[in-house]
Parts: sequence; C-alpha cells; structure tokens
Amino acid sequence: MHEFRDYYGHRVRLAFTADPFSASPGHVWVICRCGGQWLLTDHPRRGLEFPGGKVEQGETADEAAVREVMEETGGVVESLHYLGQYEVQSDIVKNIYFASIAAFMKRESYEETNGPVLLEELPDDIRADSRFSYLMKDDVLALSLLELRRRGWID
Repeated sequence: MHEFRDYYGHRVRLAFTADPFSASPGHVWVICRCGGQWLLTDHPRRGLEFPGGKVEQGETADEAAVREVMEETGGVVESLHYLGQYEVQSDIVKNIYFASIAAFMKRESYEETNGPVLLEELPDDIRADSRFSYLMKDDVLALSLLELRRRGWID
C-alpha cells in the first residue's frame, strides 16, 4: 500500500489489490489508451484529465467506468481492466481502471467536459504543466503508470 498527500494536501491511500478500501466505491477513474495514444478529456475548469466520475445508483463501478468514458470522450470501451483503488481522507474511494478504446462516437454533449483529447505522450513533468488537472498531479497517476508497466499492459 502507498500513502501520500494529494495536490491539496489530503491524505491518500492507494493499493493495487481488489477492493482494499470499499467493495462499492463511489467514484471511478479510467486511464485510457486508443490506438497507441492516451485518451483524456478536457474539463473546462480543471484541465486535461482521464475520464471518471461518480458511480450512479443501481450501477456497478465497472458500468460507471464505461459510461463515464462514453459521456466525457465518446470513447467506446473495448476492454476494461481493474487496476486498483484509492481513498482520499476516508471519504472518497475511487476504483482505477485501464481501458482500451475501440472507436469514438460523435456526441451532442460531452456532459461537463469539452470532449476528447488524444496525446501521443504524457509530459515527463506533468505536475508542472498547467494544461493538466490537479487529478493528474499526485502520486496516483505516477504509481498507476508504474503498475501498468509492471503488469505489461503498457510499454
């Protein structure tokens, strides 16, 4: 288990095991790849970030992950893999997923975002890059990318 402070100084606990903090998390965060590129969404206030959001009543976290990717990017999830879970100060628990995107559907609205953004690479110093959301600037992303490499899911 990893423990650290997030961008705003809140205590975060992160584990790459099954449901370490909750069997029914309230949020999801989906690291997406599409054709060798990273798929993010452009949040109008926060900036570039991977899609995610709240699990709605009556849906599973897996279903929420697929829905959030579609709503925020128009991306059609081809495969979805649970990666881990993190807890922010005991009141927010998020499942982290890795998704491969098969295609895009043009949408009238991308909900609360400005829609999809494809990037060849993530910046080496993403924490200093003002284009990116605070959600991309703590150890959750860095450790998740290391875990994805360890599992052989990305190069």
